[in-house]
Amino acid sequence: MSAITVPQILVVANRTCPCPGLVDAIHERFGSGADRGEVRIVAPALNSRLRHFVSDIDGALDQAHERLAIVVDSLRRRGIHAEGDVGDADPFLAVCDTLAVFRASEIVVSTHPVGHSNWMEKRLIERLTAAHDVPVTHLVSKYGLAAA
Repeated sequence: MSAITVPQILVVANRTCPCPGLVDAIHERFGSGADRGEVRIVAPALNSRLRHFVSDIDGALDQAHERLAIVVDSLRRRGIHAEGDVGDADPFLAVCDTLAVFRASEIVVSTHPVGHSNWMEKRLIERLTAAHDVPVTHLVSKYGLAAA
């Protein structure tokens, strides 16, 4: 198997998407030039427990699609080849599913700060690092958090 020579970045984000800081961080990973790699954004379709219990996922899917459209458009306007997918509600499974079809050179996980992030409580970064032979980068964002 040959080494990946251009960045192939898998980003998993939901409520921190479409944070301008996330777009900036991804843009920094790419140099100038036409063959700068690719970004695949996966947004888990997060839902409330009640809505999940009654199989009402339409709102969660719509919100994830809206966020994806904004961040993908922002990246494309900066000249980065970007695609987006709505993934499994479990971000770990969403990443695993995407890695089955997208060969990433890095996984970027965007979360809210500790204490505001369910993903951090569930040790998502550690679990991804242990499960995959791909560097995992954690970006912390306050985007979408209400002012305290």
